[in-house]
Amino acid sequence: MAARKSTRAKPNVSKDELLGHYKEMLLIRRFEEKAGQLYGMGLIGGFCHLYIGQEAVVVGLEAATEEGDKRVTSYRDHGHMLACGMDPKGVMAELTGREGGYSKGKGGSMHMFSKEKHFYGGHGIVGAQVPIGAGLAFSDKYKGNDRVTFTYFGDGAANQGQVYEAYNMAELWMLPVVFVIENNQYAMGTSTKRSTKSPSYWERGAAYGIPGEEVDGMDVLAVKAAGEKAVAHCRAGKGPYILEVKTYRYRGHSMSDPAKYRTREEVQKMRDERDPIEQVREMLLTGGHATEDDLKSIDKDIKAVVNDAAEFSKTSPEPALEELWTDIYVDA
Repeated sequence: MAARKSTRAKPNVSKDELLGHYKEMLLIRRFEEKAGQLYGMGLIGGFCHLYIGQEAVVVGLEAATEEGDKRVTSYRDHGHMLACGMDPKGVMAELTGREGGYSKGKGGSMHMFSKEKHFYGGHGIVGAQVPIGAGLAFSDKYKGNDRVTFTYFGDGAANQGQVYEAYNMAELWMLPVVFVIENNQYAMGTSTKRSTKSPSYWERGAAYGIPGEEVDGMDVLAVKAAGEKAVAHCRAGKGPYILEVKTYRYRGHSMSDPAKYRTREEVQKMRDERDPIEQVREMLLTGGHATEDDLKSIDKDIKAVVNDAAEFSKTSPEPALEELWTDIYVDA
């Protein structure tokens, strides 16, 4: 079993690739900031879990995918949607419960899907998406189409029994699934230091014969490199792979969480020293790939995209009452 902590050196990377990562992470950051504002204005109801700070995880892993690969995640899902190419207008409209949303305004923040982009949720039950991800991978293995499924879950969900049932079946059937543990260090308000005696989460896969590794989730290039290795493992027919991506969320567990279980100094230190977007920004500037003015222009353009999405979400009508009865059953 090849199991270890990732210690890769920084790969050579082109200007276009760096700019691509920067734009995608910044789009997620600005989108989530706007979603937080709309929630505060009462335009988003129910739960709302922001991805601010974790952008490098999904951007890095999406860079390792091919067309047709699938992804499924939990309720902290807006970043995954944007990274796989879903329209910010449709995502924001769903957050505000409007007809123009990806689930026609009926799913909200935690439950939206895009068959076109192979995005299968957004799931509100902790850990429930993990066996679903294994099921998606089972379908692809049955069809022999060389596709891979990325199944995302958090450090809190990593203690759920269904995760280990999925591990066992995925390894028995050699399914092409990458189990991605987004370890942001706090399961709701409980630090991982208080919730597990395991030195790491990915090593638990050893009991099922599943290889894996720990990755710096604040470094988009490290995440991409680890993702490429995991995908190659799956496409080679070697079964599942586990990536424990060590990341950090700046905001509370949800918009209703005051996050008093950690200090402001802890959060600020991470922002100052490890921010994933700032790391790429520095690489662009010091490498001569972009100027301060170039990056300001990019930020301005992305803010315009996000503002357009917010306006679309406000003007899109609410779903008709008849929509309560649609998308429940399928004709078979």
